[in-house]
Amino acid sequence: MTRKQQLLKRHRRNKRVVLMVGVLLLVAIGVLVAWWLPLLLAVLAWVAHEAWFADHLFYAPNEDYQYRFSADAELAGVRLENGRLLLDQPVAADATLVLAINVKSTWLGRFLDPSIALGDDRQTFERGVNGVRYLNLSGLALSELQLRGRHCRLLGTPRLWAWTQPDYRTQRVMVIAPHADDAELAAFGLYSQAEKPWIVTLTAGEIEAEHYQQMGLDAVEAARIKGRLRAWDSIAVPLWAGVPQAHCVQLGYFCLQLQAMQAAPDQPFASREAELSDVRPFRQFNPFPLPADSDGLPTWNNLLADLRAVLLMARPEVIVLPYSALDPHPDHICAQSAVMQALQGLEWQPTTVLGYANHLHDNDRWPMGDAGNGIALPPLFDATQELHPCSLPLTLAQQRDKAMALGMMHDLQPAPPFKRRVRRLLQRVLAGRARSPYGENEFFRKAVRRHELFWRL
Repeated sequence: MTRKQQLLKRHRRNKRVVLMVGVLLLVAIGVLVAWWLPLLLAVLAWVAHEAWFADHLFYAPNEDYQYRFSADAELAGVRLENGRLLLDQPVAADATLVLAINVKSTWLGRFLDPSIALGDDRQTFERGVNGVRYLNLSGLALSELQLRGRHCRLLGTPRLWAWTQPDYRTQRVMVIAPHADDAELAAFGLYSQAEKPWIVTLTAGEIEAEHYQQMGLDAVEAARIKGRLRAWDSIAVPLWAGVPQAHCVQLGYFCLQLQAMQAAPDQPFASREAELSDVRPFRQFNPFPLPADSDGLPTWNNLLADLRAVLLMARPEVIVLPYSALDPHPDHICAQSAVMQALQGLEWQPTTVLGYANHLHDNDRWPMGDAGNGIALPPLFDATQELHPCSLPLTLAQQRDKAMALGMMHDLQPAPPFKRRVRRLLQRVLAGRARSPYGENEFFRKAVRRHELFWRL
């Protein structure tokens, strides 16, 4: 069981206990006071839960985030005076900048999302926050930067780190996507500006096809058409960013089977829902043949052979892939493992590997805040590993292009479940949360931001 699954299991257990205690209290109130009062209180409790307590937050908001950065990246002489950030030395305009500061919520910040205004940017944190948080100042003019807390206060002495990096947009970039849309969610801004981008998608993403069953298809037919659609998405949508079809590859392996494949590299693992044991039906849009086309078997060894062939063909200088230290999705963890294993002993090696996280262990809402805002660093509570963030600023026009690319992805098009729509309505009305102007799916809020955040591995 993954850490994410353990956290969810604990969360659901605690929720059941609270629910049982609440039911007993309501019954007692109904017996001792009035029969109708428990009904009213139950409705009010449900509304409060949906508005203020429905976030999947698996840590206490008063915990400090714990990051360890290179000592030589920290800048001396950084201070905050009357809300203005002051530095004793200049910083490169294109540097990745991270500011650590203690953020303490006001009482109102327990009901409305606390945030910090950074010039024309705003970065948001957990309700009730009271601890060290890491702001992303990349792309901001520090010489005149004012920091203003909304529903929170800034305390203590700030610390600032700066990293300079090459302009990866001028290099050959390959984005590894476990599923169609992962490349767009994490790195559309980067690959849309890269001179020679490649997109390699590992799985067809055919499972969880209930939306297509509503059209009258049975479970198998729905899974197959969903896989075909997402395979087409993985090839066609990058064209919106100018990526030629010849540089887009769909490997067609089956969703949530990579972990089993890795454990038994020679053994094929069929689709869980599409009743397929051959990956070739999802490769029909590929621009060139791959090693596993010979037998179509969904094995780990075939996946490695396919990756090696594509790597030698593209010879990427920069590889962008999921970062398993932050992203707990099993297919994302295996995607990183597969690429790193494929690179072992290969005659071509990239100069840079960048990691991304489209999911988190501890906080399903990160990046917090509204679409168009900056991306503060995610929650992290293990400082054993030294990390190197890399932030790419996006203009408003680039954000809109990214939103349009996400809108073309079939998996992000269905309307959310009714309960989720009601929850978001209550949060807009009672908790002041804005909806994304680009679409209903939560990824339109989370991914369309003024930064794309990577980690140099």
